Amino acid sequence: MRQRGLGGRGLLLLVLVLCCSAPCVVPDLAADRAALLAFRAAVGPGLPWDASAPSPCGWRGVTCDNATGAAGQRVVALQLPGAGLIGQLPPGILGNLTALRTLSLRSNAISGGIPDDIGSCAELRYLYLHENQLSGEIPEGFFSLGLLQRLVLSENRIGGNVSSEFNRLPRLATLYLENNALNGALPADLDLPNLQLFNVSGNQLSGPVPASLAGRPASAFSGTGLCGGPLSPCANTAAPPPPSPLSPPAPADQDSKNSKNSKLSAAAIAGIVAGAVVALLVVVLAVIFLLCFRRRKTKADTSTETAAYGEEDLSPETVSVARRGGKGDVKRSRSRSAQMTTAGSDARKLVFVGGEPDVAYELESLLHASAEVLGKGWLGTTYRATLEGGVAVVTVKRLREAPIPEKEFRGAVAALGALRHDNLVPLRSYFYSKEEKLIVYDFVRAKGLSALLHFPNGAASLDFAARARVARACARGIAFIHAAGSAHGNIKSSNVLVTDARDTAYVTDYGLVQLVGAGVPLKRVTGYRAPEVTDPRKTSQEADVYSFGVLLLELLTGRAPANSVPGSDAAADLPQWVRTVVQEEWTGEAFDAAIANETLVEEEMVRLLQLASDCTEERPDARPAMADVAARIEDIVGSALRKAASDSDEFHSVSADQSS
Repeated sequence: MRQRGLGGRGLLLLVLVLCCSAPCVVPDLAADRAALLAFRAAVGPGLPWDASAPSPCGWRGVTCDNATGAAGQRVVALQLPGAGLIGQLPPGILGNLTALRTLSLRSNAISGGIPDDIGSCAELRYLYLHENQLSGEIPEGFFSLGLLQRLVLSENRIGGNVSSEFNRLPRLATLYLENNALNGALPADLDLPNLQLFNVSGNQLSGPVPASLAGRPASAFSGTGLCGGPLSPCANTAAPPPPSPLSPPAPADQDSKNSKNSKLSAAAIAGIVAGAVVALLVVVLAVIFLLCFRRRKTKADTSTETAAYGEEDLSPETVSVARRGGKGDVKRSRSRSAQMTTAGSDARKLVFVGGEPDVAYELESLLHASAEVLGKGWLGTTYRATLEGGVAVVTVKRLREAPIPEKEFRGAVAALGALRHDNLVPLRSYFYSKEEKLIVYDFVRAKGLSALLHFPNGAASLDFAARARVARACARGIAFIHAAGSAHGNIKSSNVLVTDARDTAYVTDYGLVQLVGAGVPLKRVTGYRAPEVTDPRKTSQEADVYSFGVLLLELLTGRAPANSVPGSDAAADLPQWVRTVVQEEWTGEAFDAAIANETLVEEEMVRLLQLASDCTEERPDARPAMADVAARIEDIVGSALRKAASDSDEFHSVSADQSS
């Protein structure tokens, strides 16, 4: 028994000696801290991390688990979207963060390849590396991440093939690889049973779409050489049939017959050519005649008439359509003035609603105003008109031709003109004739929200406080419309105008869907439209709430809803995408990179995101009333402003202490 005891103690002593001679590497918070400091040295020297702190858990973008005591804590999330990271990630850094579950380095300037040792992060579930300058191929280490659920590598320079090794990631629900340099074919045996969101558009891929992805939308494969599935059928690559055997030589008498047929064929061809020339001359003369006739008929028309009605919304950038003469003079527009002259004396007058403007103007001065196109949509074309002499600037909405009765039109416009609110662009006057229908608004010097969010450098000028104030202003205006018993019917970011100070906003185009007749072709369904709406001319307040919820999501995520910005494709609608992201452990990935690091108002951001989700409920009766929505936003904005004021006071107090 004594010998056994000595043997046991000897074994324990042997283990201790071995551990001392070759230390047992047990990952802990200190190891995570060292890896993070190496990460900062490589790509983030500007990160405000206190290197003297014993624990990294309070550093910006670093999240630790909830284990009590420093010995049990580990870094489980590293989220630095839009943090100004630049440079290459060397191996031996990320792979040491072995407890990492979420890694988000999106919207930075990280270059080079993705380190292969990322496969050591066996706990990784969510990986967001999009909008960087990463290159090289997808490393083999990726395919060791068996718990990975979301992988977003879009907007990089990653090349190589899409490997069938992705099948080793059975939990993968999101795979975004769009706008890279991937090439080759998609693996025919690709099988990801839990895949929800997928996009490989904008790559150099070719070949057929795998059967497992055939049900995805075509936009998920746009800008590639792929075929089949939701795309055009693949070309038939079967070998052509072998040529038929040569025919035996024809006898002499047959040769003479063929010679005659050849001569007849030549004569026939000459006749056909002559006939074609004559026919072509007739067509040319007819075209010239029609053009001349049309020119005489539309001689009074000018540049505003030549602006085509578009089915898609234009970007809110102003495009000048006023024609300039040789000496730089602006030729005034006379939108169908000749036709309106024949409509009777009443047709030559603008009808003012809600009071006369500060500077009086008449229809004739409006028709002679220089005009610039602000946008086109399925409702009509919007112009900025500067009246002669520059006495006033107004916004003119020229509705598409629609057979709506005059009495109905005038009644609807009168009701809209009675709506007066600080956050609604005032409707000032209108003109009605069978050939022309104009709605005139006061001109507001502001920029379209769509341009600010989706055009270069626009979103950077909108912090969360500015976005919340825009949401509050829109909610107030729409709630006022609802309180009057009406509905907007066309809520979207291009119908929201934001002041240069970013402190308030105006809603426009409210109620115009009521003025469009049944004969106007409908625009394809956009991402703002509530699921129960089949005819956008039939408005409801519940549908308005849904559209406003999508607008809130657009403000928070910086993403454009499906089909809302020309030239952009969306594989999934915005509410669906946000619901998918919110199901994850960290909803911060839903926010625009321009505001994702505003930790001071993180709670308010999440509250506004939750409100947007409530507004976009599938069932209309489950959505809150617009008055309640406005009240909740008021509370969120108030809370955010109080925190900002408190933080500012604290800053000034610290500055004063330091100066003394």
